[in-house]
Amino acid sequence: MRRLINKKYLFLIAVLAVMGCKKSLDLTPKDQLSDASFWKAPGDFELATNNFYYGLQQVPEYIDNNSDIAFGSGANAVSDGAYLPAATSAVWDSCYFHIRGINYLLQKAPESKLGASIDRWVGEAEFFRAYNYWNLVKSFGGVPKIDKVLDVTSPELYSPRATQTEIVDFILADLDNAISKLPKQSALGANEIGRVTQGAALALKARVALYMGTWAKYHNDGDPTKYLAAAVDASNLLVASNEYALYTDQGASSYKYLFILQGDDSKEVILARRYYANRIVHNWTRELWFNAMVPTKNLADMYLATDGLPIAQSPLFQGYATLTSEFQNRDPRMSMSFIVPGSTIFFEGGLMQPTFPGFTGSNATHTGYMIRKFLDETIEATQFQGAYDFKEFRYAEVLLILAESLYEQNGQISDQDLNRTINVTRARVNMPALTNAFVSANGLNMLDEIRRERTIELAFEGYRRDDLRRWKTAETVLPQALKGVKFTGTEYQQRYPGLQVGTDIQVDGNGFVIAEPASGRSFLPKHYLDPIPLQQIQLSKGTLTQNPGW
Repeated sequence: MRRLINKKYLFLIAVLAVMGCKKSLDLTPKDQLSDASFWKAPGDFELATNNFYYGLQQVPEYIDNNSDIAFGSGANAVSDGAYLPAATSAVWDSCYFHIRGINYLLQKAPESKLGASIDRWVGEAEFFRAYNYWNLVKSFGGVPKIDKVLDVTSPELYSPRATQTEIVDFILADLDNAISKLPKQSALGANEIGRVTQGAALALKARVALYMGTWAKYHNDGDPTKYLAAAVDASNLLVASNEYALYTDQGASSYKYLFILQGDDSKEVILARRYYANRIVHNWTRELWFNAMVPTKNLADMYLATDGLPIAQSPLFQGYATLTSEFQNRDPRMSMSFIVPGSTIFFEGGLMQPTFPGFTGSNATHTGYMIRKFLDETIEATQFQGAYDFKEFRYAEVLLILAESLYEQNGQISDQDLNRTINVTRARVNMPALTNAFVSANGLNMLDEIRRERTIELAFEGYRRDDLRRWKTAETVLPQALKGVKFTGTEYQQRYPGLQVGTDIQVDGNGFVIAEPASGRSFLPKHYLDPIPLQQIQLSKGTLTQNPGW
């Protein structure tokens, strides 16, 4: 009965509306711009590109929990290899949603006849199309290449997957086109800070090219040569532009402050997902307070001693007997990324409180470590209103890409190139320079040291799992147990005398906490690529194939 009444009511409304019209109906929306009245001026294209920025990565949240350097509140199915193909994927859906809007702008650009006056906005669109395809390709490998606007009758709706190489080449072509249209960072007006620049396009090109070059090299999947050359060229151009520099405004503590409000809009930031007080905020500081992501022993052991040597070789390493001994004489980035037990942390009410990571109370973690990096020092951040930006593209990454791609390209790297790349990031924290002579004299491996520097500098920023996959080392690294602090026979055990080893807390033969045992972890060949969403395969009418092993 309700359905019939509703139909009659709607019919009556329609009749009355028609009867009340003495002239022809004007169906132009009054509360929004129509497509016919838009795309008339450069400002229209600028407005349209604004929406693409919502596709930038948000604060990194728990992303490195998917790797070996971080752990969360429990087992992570991606990290330990237990995950199964899902019906849908937020990455897939979000990327293709933005790609459709971008393709629409790129279609309207030539139709508008506005020519060079909209080049900048076309360049932004090309950057964001490359960015979204990058997020797809590093997750799934080859995906359907959609470069036009589709409707419900378009045959391209059932496009098969392009190869990974084809998608990467498409990304690099978009970025080359964008670079020629975008302004330099120094050309931005005060109200334009945060928009895409030539630097952002070069940084993304370097990132993608390094990924594909090393993927091709270590997976024997294509020719790495042109991609490594592209990574070198893009990062060299960005360095030579003199548009960017490492953030050093806070002296010896600059690395700590870079990732919170003080580092926003600094010369190190190439492009960031921006947040605004009282408008667009996040809760990342509080999430870290309650250990949504915590460091592991795998990462802790990577930090060098202050003499530049690994802790297994350095006489400066102080061991694990006390709560703070392993943090002594270490790369300062360790104490700016981990909470050193007893150090003061900004908490609610603006109080700087001594904090002791451990195994009971609000500071209890599965590893005994807590993250210091990303902890803001504002009242707002303690009240769910964090407003610092997530710096997704920063100059330090470009320096590390340049160092790695030079080594991968040539099988060696000169001291001169080390001085303009890795030794710049080391100098910020007063760590000794890396040289070929030092590596040789101490029996080190230069590639290992380049990768170590990358992992330390970029820790918790979401790179680690992708790095392990492109290096093809995930099959060795990820099945290993995830561990934490040394408990047995240390000050930790004295601090928590009620915890019974083997019952309340698990440790290995050397007394280190086991957050997740090796028996619960695996990495199979299929895990080098994520599974294509099952719903997409079903909707494709048989044209979309699944990744191997899934």
